[in-house]
Amino acid sequence: MAKSIPKIGSRKTGRIGSRKHPRKIPKGVIYIQASFNNTIVTVTDVRGRVISWSSAGSCGFKGTRRGTPFAALTAAGNAIQTVVDQGMQRADVMIKGPGLGREAALRAISGSRIRTLQWKCVESRVDSKRLYYGRFIMSPLMKGQADTIGIAMRRILLGEIEGTCITRAKSEKIPHEYSTIIGIQESIHEILMNLKEVVLRSNLYGTRDASICFKGPGYVTAQDIILPPSVEVIDNTQHIANLTEPINLCIELEIDRKRGYRIKTLNNIQDGSYTIDAVFMPVRNANHSIHSYVNGNEKQEILVLEIWTNGSLTPKEALYEASRNLIDLFIPFLHAEEENLNFENNQHKITLPLFTFHDRLDMIESDHRKDYLQANRTILCRGLTRWLEQRHISL
Repeated sequence: MAKSIPKIGSRKTGRIGSRKHPRKIPKGVIYIQASFNNTIVTVTDVRGRVISWSSAGSCGFKGTRRGTPFAALTAAGNAIQTVVDQGMQRADVMIKGPGLGREAALRAISGSRIRTLQWKCVESRVDSKRLYYGRFIMSPLMKGQADTIGIAMRRILLGEIEGTCITRAKSEKIPHEYSTIIGIQESIHEILMNLKEVVLRSNLYGTRDASICFKGPGYVTAQDIILPPSVEVIDNTQHIANLTEPINLCIELEIDRKRGYRIKTLNNIQDGSYTIDAVFMPVRNANHSIHSYVNGNEKQEILVLEIWTNGSLTPKEALYEASRNLIDLFIPFLHAEEENLNFENNQHKITLPLFTFHDRLDMIESDHRKDYLQANRTILCRGLTRWLEQRHISL
């Protein structure tokens, strides 16, 4: 049977509160721990306080029967019934363990009156080695939540996921970027553009070196790039150059892993080394759409998220990475503490950042107005000091 956690009454009396009027808990978290020997279901509120729990063993199952799906179904039903009576309508589900009771416990939760958020991959396909597609749905959501989640996920998918690409190429035989070499069909600019399109996958951090050493005649493809052990090419057939004569083509490359994109600058061109427009984003495109429906008297929404990647990540991996990055942005708010300001003891003490005035003056200072601003700075500091002294404000 389910173990209900009773409500503690007044501290003065120390008595346990009456069970006839349990506290209302509209939202909570359901933890399912499914092992091969037992299934434990724990229900807490949003603060982590346990409301009720149940297990296959506490429901009377013994031996190997404790790890069966029916035992998990019974344990989940008993744990949920207690919180349903207390008015719980929404809950997040956390599942852990490889036991057989995972799916049975989820069925018990879905059959109850508790609404749980669920996401599902409804379509996944590989159009080519450099184009993956995935479509995901999340439901049920309250009105307005789908748009909030969809906009945030799209921005994280397109701008916050790291990728690996070639950022620089160097060769001693290249006089300038728009030159041509006898025996190579493409110009140097075209070769650099082909290197830009090479899709790489890695877990490296920092800059790594790579190279191309090819003897013609023949076609130079991505599989001819000599890469460090932690980097791999997604599409080995990507074209780089066509050597029509028996010449040697040697190019030194730099590989980096970052996020977003970086536009090359002419200042970085030196000693036959040329920067390449680096597009680190593994997600090519992301769209979201919202479908509304009515469930009883409540309007609910379904979020549909579409993701296209370049093959270095699958859409499911990109969704997981974006979700983790989005959660990391909100972790500081979870641990934030309110600052208690004691205005009674420090009514006439205000800390002013005086350096702000100097910094602002330095930003607008120029050569032809240097003397004028120096004089104004002295006057401003004296006026500020006099103003603080008149109001008895200590710094």
